Amino acid sequence: MTLFDGFLIAYIVLSVIAVILYMPRMIGFLCAFKKPPYKRATVRRKIGIVIPARNESDVIGDLFASIGRQDYDGPFDVNVIVKDPHDPTIRLAEKMGARVLVVPEQTCKGDVLDAFFHALSPEEMQSYDAFVIVDADGVLSPTYMRELNNALEWEEYDIFLTRKYMKNCLGDRKKRTVFSNNSALTWAMLDDLGNRWRIEQGIPLALTGQGMMVRRTLIEEIGGWPYRSLTEDYELRLDSLIKGFRSFYYPYAVLYTEEAVGHRDNYNRRLRWLTGYAQCDDKYKKRILEQAKQRGKINKAELECLFGVYPLAMFAATTIVTMLAGCGLAAFYATQGLTAMWVKSLIFLVGMPFGIMYLLLFAYSTLAMIASREAFEVITVGERIAMLFFSPFYLLEYLPIFIQSRVRAKKHCRLAWEQSERQHYESAADEAEKASETLEKPDGENDEKKSA
Repeated sequence: MTLFDGFLIAYIVLSVIAVILYMPRMIGFLCAFKKPPYKRATVRRKIGIVIPARNESDVIGDLFASIGRQDYDGPFDVNVIVKDPHDPTIRLAEKMGARVLVVPEQTCKGDVLDAFFHALSPEEMQSYDAFVIVDADGVLSPTYMRELNNALEWEEYDIFLTRKYMKNCLGDRKKRTVFSNNSALTWAMLDDLGNRWRIEQGIPLALTGQGMMVRRTLIEEIGGWPYRSLTEDYELRLDSLIKGFRSFYYPYAVLYTEEAVGHRDNYNRRLRWLTGYAQCDDKYKKRILEQAKQRGKINKAELECLFGVYPLAMFAATTIVTMLAGCGLAAFYATQGLTAMWVKSLIFLVGMPFGIMYLLLFAYSTLAMIASREAFEVITVGERIAMLFFSPFYLLEYLPIFIQSRVRAKKHCRLAWEQSERQHYESAADEAEKASETLEKPDGENDEKKSA
């Protein structure tokens, strides 16, 4: 058996094993096409909107405008946390009646949230039922607060994740690129193809800090907000495995998030995320494994959180090693004058593995876009086609980002808590109100409106 045969057989065998191991998750993708459960609230609860807003005066106006359009007639208030006591955001926040807290020593989002929760008196804390964390560059759909109140009817859950659409769609075409569009597609992959399945399996969700609501009782239990990594949301997910917090994805509450337009901002944003993941893995995964060891077995939630990406990593590593081997063998066979062998090496050890990986990522991206089709109906057909064909390269870029993030984490390099370049919108809140007509509706919602 030649080296060519050995690498080809190894690639096929390991790829088949990776697919078999990942098959339960692929079957779980079908959960994305089930109508999510829905309940109507029987009481009106008080919800606090918490907005970390360091130097965000240029963009926070759209968020304030969308808050003013909320159709929720229950109690809610707005809490804005800034760093600089001279930040123009303070004036804007006070003008719309928001509470403002200045936290000059903040170095990460966790500092901001913890300072806010500790600034509340015991009486003030008890007046709330839940808090929702919203970034200053976000925009809320008009029904957002009402739907958050509906979500709280699911009393068995502690954490609620809401649906994210792309704010860039609320502006002109110049505010969108293949990078921003693929960044938005990531939310569909995480939530619709991932979190809907996790709910059915009783597994902690892949959390994101933007648009995440937590019950007041959870804040009291953890004593504020003790998470200080670059990805405090992922840290909460891992801590949920230890403390037993339950999370729920509620797609009827929709907010719009701004996605980085340029490649550099987009890359740095993902590097910051994955570096935070590495920080959290070092801090929590040994504790989770020890917990499973004391119990005598590992449960499916721990298995998915700790090892869920291993089949994908196995397939990616197998593909890359095979392609590198193919390039090396092609060069070797070329020097030996073996034309047929170097051509076969390029076709079957380089071209075929790359083609298979590209097609699988393309299919995965297409499935995500279909699952969250309402989010992308507002962009042109050409943009959607370009997004899908570019998506495999966007996803493959996570490989060098992953390696770089692990190196940074090992060296204890700290990435600064930086802001991406902001886009300016003249009427994003108005556009969000118009777009709300296309949002996913619960069964019977449209019939009720017609009869009314």
